[in-house]
Amino acid sequence: MKKNHNLYTNLAFNLAETNLGNTSTNPSVGCVIVKNNSVISSATTSINGRPHAEFNALNRKINFNGSSMYITLEPCTHYGLTPPCTNIIKKKKIKNVFYSFEDPDERTYQKAKKVLRKVIKQKKISSKFKEFYRSYLLNKKKNFPLIDAKLAISKDFFTINKKSKWITNNRSRKVGHLIRSKYDCIVSTANSINKDNSLLNCRIPGLDSHKPRLIIIDRHLKLKKKLKLFNLSKKRKICIITTCKDKKKLYFFKKRRVKIIRLNKLYDKFDFNELFKNLYKIGNGRILIESGLIFLNKLFKLKLINDLYVFKSNKNLDINGYNNISPNFIKKLKFDKKIRVNLENDELFKIRIK
Repeated sequence: MKKNHNLYTNLAFNLAETNLGNTSTNPSVGCVIVKNNSVISSATTSINGRPHAEFNALNRKINFNGSSMYITLEPCTHYGLTPPCTNIIKKKKIKNVFYSFEDPDERTYQKAKKVLRKVIKQKKISSKFKEFYRSYLLNKKKNFPLIDAKLAISKDFFTINKKSKWITNNRSRKVGHLIRSKYDCIVSTANSINKDNSLLNCRIPGLDSHKPRLIIIDRHLKLKKKLKLFNLSKKRKICIITTCKDKKKLYFFKKRRVKIIRLNKLYDKFDFNELFKNLYKIGNGRILIESGLIFLNKLFKLKLINDLYVFKSNKNLDINGYNNISPNFIKKLKFDKKIRVNLENDELFKIRIK
């Protein structure tokens, strides 16, 4: 029976993982319902966060009486934009509810046990999912997003290839697109996008329709006007963060349905904290930074980065490589947590920064 518990719990987490980064500031939850040792229904939280996974799994013409429910997060007990999930759980006569994490939302925290007859918190969680709700816990505790970053480097620590747009191989780039799909938005700079004419989307089968919101830091509105990404602006949410007051320049981007957030300044830690708090308020609980070393180093110094994904090529660039600034802060990082994935001789590391 224990093995089955673990199986159904892992299945619920695998479901939740499919929508991670696509549920706004709501958590991505997986739900599996079992009766007579068979899965009779399953679901995940809907895109943009509603309806919840429990509602989606139970909103079917099935006899759920006496079944068991496995969910990744404590079911909600409060009225918000939708009724609490505990209502439909009681209505469908679920016998047992097993969940893995307590909901840090104070409106629900540890209240499911009082509302439902039999709720059991699972103590054993696969190591793969130990930190699954790290971003959600941070969101609720500090009203602040999780901020991760992604970087590609050569074997000799160069981040720019003089002869090619790319440093790593095609396989690494596809995995990079998969990582992007797990975030609400991508933050980059005008310098990076101008240089590479970047799209910063998910160009792999099955995920090509998912376009995380693109936030561009462009203090002086130097973004080129004939970029490929503006051809897709009708299908994608693009936002420019600027301190520029030039009405003519602002009008050009507004006409292309680009949202403008104008700041008086963007320099010190207070400015960046306020920026990221505002990005969280508009639905960005998970943010991925994809930029050059100058901007990334700035965020490192301000201690805003949580995790860093580093794609490392197995080739030296030698005289064909260079950096805008010294990569010493990267060389000092511990490259000890290697992600097991086939990158055809490239390597991928996930480095915990804080």
